[in-house]
Amino acid sequence: MAKGFGGMGNLLKQAQELQTRMAQAQEELARKTVEAAAGGGMVRVTVNGQLGLSSIQIDSAVVNPQETEMLQDLVLAAVNEGLRRAREMAAEEMGKITGGLKIPGLTP
Repeated sequence: MAKGFGGMGNLLKQAQELQTRMAQAQEELARKTVEAAAGGGMVRVTVNGQLGLSSIQIDSAVVNPQETEMLQDLVLAAVNEGLRRAREMAAEEMGKITGGLKIPGLTP
């Protein structure tokens, strides 16, 4: 029976190590960014690995009061592409830790 507890202790140690590595990966993801653009680069966004929008850059050529809908569409497209890329980056980074095992709620 004591042998079983030794195995359990090892399993708990491995779980704690995994938890530590995952926390470190989350911190690293907060520092990593991806960029996306729309409208041929007229609207650019930067998103971090925790799906936080870091910056939006809009070329002055697309700032026209008569075409606000177009600008809104470009911003929306760029943000959505940035979020998609950030999710991919986060999944790739977490996959390195989990060995590709999909753990619900682990990645944004």
